[in-house]
Amino acid sequence: MRLKSLEIVGFKSFSKKTALEFGVAISAVVGPNGSGKSNIAEAVRFVLGEQSFKSMRGKRGEDFIFSGSQNTGRRNQAKITITFDNTDRAFNLDFDEVILSREVFRDSSNQYCINNSQVRLKDIIELLSSVHIGASSHHIISQGEADRILSVSPKERKEMIEDALGLKIYHWKINESEKKLIKTSENLKEVELLRREIAPHLKYLKKQIEKIERTRSLRDELAKLYKEYLQRENIYLQLNKTRVSRDTQLLQKEAEQLKEELSTLNTVAPRAVSENALLDEASVFQKQLYTTREKKNELLREIGKIEGMMEYEKREREKNQENKNSNTDTDLRVEIYEVEKFIKNLEKIIQVPDSAPYEDLKLVLEKIRNSITIFYQTHKGEKDQEPDKDQTAPSIDLQKEYHILQQAFADIIEQEKQLIEKNQTTQLVIEKNKNEARDTERILYEKKAQLSIVETKIETLQNEEVRYHEEAEEFETEIREGLVIVGSQIKEFHQYVIDEQAVLMEDRKEQENRRRQISVLKIRIENLSGGVGEETLKEYDDTKERDEFLAKEITDLEMSAQSLQKIITDLQKQLNEDFTSGITNINKQFQNFFSLMFGGGQASLFVTTDTKNKKSKNGQENEFLKELDTEDEDKKTGIDVSVSLPLKKIKGLVALSGGERALTSIALLFALSQVNPPPFMILDETDAALDEANSRKYGDMLENLSKFSQLIVITHNRETMSRAGILYGVTMDASASSTLLSVKFEEAEKIVK
Repeated sequence: MRLKSLEIVGFKSFSKKTALEFGVAISAVVGPNGSGKSNIAEAVRFVLGEQSFKSMRGKRGEDFIFSGSQNTGRRNQAKITITFDNTDRAFNLDFDEVILSREVFRDSSNQYCINNSQVRLKDIIELLSSVHIGASSHHIISQGEADRILSVSPKERKEMIEDALGLKIYHWKINESEKKLIKTSENLKEVELLRREIAPHLKYLKKQIEKIERTRSLRDELAKLYKEYLQRENIYLQLNKTRVSRDTQLLQKEAEQLKEELSTLNTVAPRAVSENALLDEASVFQKQLYTTREKKNELLREIGKIEGMMEYEKREREKNQENKNSNTDTDLRVEIYEVEKFIKNLEKIIQVPDSAPYEDLKLVLEKIRNSITIFYQTHKGEKDQEPDKDQTAPSIDLQKEYHILQQAFADIIEQEKQLIEKNQTTQLVIEKNKNEARDTERILYEKKAQLSIVETKIETLQNEEVRYHEEAEEFETEIREGLVIVGSQIKEFHQYVIDEQAVLMEDRKEQENRRRQISVLKIRIENLSGGVGEETLKEYDDTKERDEFLAKEITDLEMSAQSLQKIITDLQKQLNEDFTSGITNINKQFQNFFSLMFGGGQASLFVTTDTKNKKSKNGQENEFLKELDTEDEDKKTGIDVSVSLPLKKIKGLVALSGGERALTSIALLFALSQVNPPPFMILDETDAALDEANSRKYGDMLENLSKFSQLIVITHNRETMSRAGILYGVTMDASASSTLLSVKFEEAEKIVK
C-alpha cells in the first residue's frame, strides 16, 4: 500500500483546491513560518478521523474552515481527500485505489466517504486499523511533538509504544470484553432477581398443581390411548378408502366394458329382418319348385301321350310287318315291354320325394335317356325303308314333338335341381341364423346379468364410501376434541407404529371398545379438572417454563462470563507476550539509532509497575474482574527510558539538553518505525533542533527509513531537503491563503544540466 495523493479544499489556510502527489519515497514540504506547512500534516490527521480538536489547534469544527480575508470570502465547508494505492489489496476492498474523504461544515457536522460512498467514522477507523494506521498514531509526528514521547508519563509512553507495535487492537478487544463482562454481570443479577421473585409463586402453584396431577396422569393415559386409536382409525380409513376407490374404478371399468358388449350384441336385432327375408325367399323357392314340378308332371303327361301315339303307330307298323319276320315280332314285343318298363320307371321317378338325393334322380334320368336312345336307334332302320307316305309323316312329327318335350323335360329337371339347391342353401342359412340368434340371446342375457351384478357391487361400494366419509368426519371430530383436552401432542399419533394388516384383520368391535375407553377418560378428566384446574395447570406450566428459562439464562450468563474471562486472560497474555517481544526489538533498534546519533552510549526502554486495587465505578470491587488477577490486583505498567551518553555521566532524561533530548526522541521514534514500519510517516519539523553534523545523520536515517515507509517531512533543514525526491514549497499570498509550489529534483537536475 502507498500514499498517492492529498487534496485540500478550504481547510484552514488552504482556501483554494490544493493537491499534493506523493510518487517518491521522501517528499519534503518547506516554507516560511506561518505559511501553512503544518496544516498539511493536520489535514492528513483530519481526514484519517482525528476527533481531538486541541491536537489540531482548534476548538470547534468551523475552526478548520477557511475564515476568509480582506480580499477573499470565507468558505462554508472544508474537504480533505486522501488517495491510497490498493493494488496489493492491503485494504480489504476490491478496488485498486481507496479514496477517503472528510468534509466539515460550519455547524461542525462531518461527512465521511470511502470511494465516494458515504460511511460512518467507525467504518473509517476499522478500515485504517486493518493496516495499523490512524489519526493519532506514531506515524504522524506533529510540530513540537517530537519530544512528546520523552516528556509523557510512563503509562502514556506505553500506550504510544503499544500503538506503534500494533497492540492497540488487543486493548480494544480487552476493553470490549470487559464491558461485555460487566454487562453480563448486571444481566446475571437481574435474572437471579427475577427468578427469586417468581420462586414463591411457583411454590404456591406447585401445591395447587398436586391436586390435579391425577388429571395430567389421566391426560397422559388418554394421549397414549388416543394415539393408538387415531392411528388405527387413520390406517383403517385410508386403506378402505383406497380399496373402495380402486374397486369402484375397476367395477366401473368392467361395467363400461359390459355396456359396450351389450351395445355390440344389440346390433344382432336387425338380423331378424334378414332372417325373415330368407324365409320369404325360401317360400318363393318352394312355390317356384311347386310350379316347376307341375310343369314337369305336365310334360311327363305330354310325353306319355306322344309315346302312346308312337306306340300305336308302332303297333300298326308291326301288324304290317308280321308276315315279314316272326322274330322281329318277338323283338318288338321285347322292346315294347322295355318301353312299358321305362314308362313305369318314369312314373316312379315322378313319385320321388323332394328330399331324394340329387344323384339318385340323375341316375334314373340317365337310364331313361339311354333307353330312349336305344329304342330310337333300334327302330331307326324302319325309317330307312320306304314306308308308306301316309304312315311315315305322322311318325316324324311325333318324334319331333317328342324330342322337343324331352328337351323341355331336361330343362325343367335342371331348373328343379337348381331350385332344390337354392332352397337347401337358404334352409341352412336360416338354421345357422337361428342357432346364432339363440347363442346371442343367451350371451345377451348373461351379460345383462353380469352388468346387474356389477352395478349392484358399485352401489354397495358407494354406500361403503358414504359410511367411510361419515367415519372420517367422526375421526376429525375426535382429533379436535383430543387437541382441546390433551394438547398438541395428539398430532404425533402418526408416529405410533402398527402393522396395517393387523388393523385390517382386527374386529371393529375392538376399536369401538377403545373409543368407549376414550369417552370414559374424557369424562373423568372433565370431572377432575374443570375450568379452574385447567387455568392453574396452564399458569403452573408457564411459570415453571419461565423459571427453567431463567435458570438456563443464569447458566448461559455464567458460561458467557467464564468465556469472557478466558478471552480477556488470553488477550492479556498475548498482549504481554507481544509487548515484551516488541520492547526487545525496539531496544535493539533504539540502541543502534542512539549510538548512530551520539557516537556511542547506551539507551533502552524498561517496564515500570504501579500496583493499585482495581475498583468498579460504584467503588465496589467487581467479582468478575477480580478473578482476572490471582492476587486481586491490577498491575498498572508503564515504560521508562534509560540513557547513558558517551563521555558523560548523564543517565537520566532530566539531565539532557534540548538538542540531546531531540536526538534521543528521534532515535526512539525511528526505532519504533523500524520494528513495525507504517505505510507512511509524516514528520513535522522533527529536525528543528539539529545542528549540521546531526542533520546529516538524520538524513541518513531518513533514507534508511524510506526503504520501509513512505516519508513526508516538513522541514527548514537544507540537509533534509536534499534527501527528498520532490519538494513542495508553501507560501502565503496577498489573500492570506496558502499557495503550493512543487519541484521534482530529478527534473530540476535535468534542467540545470
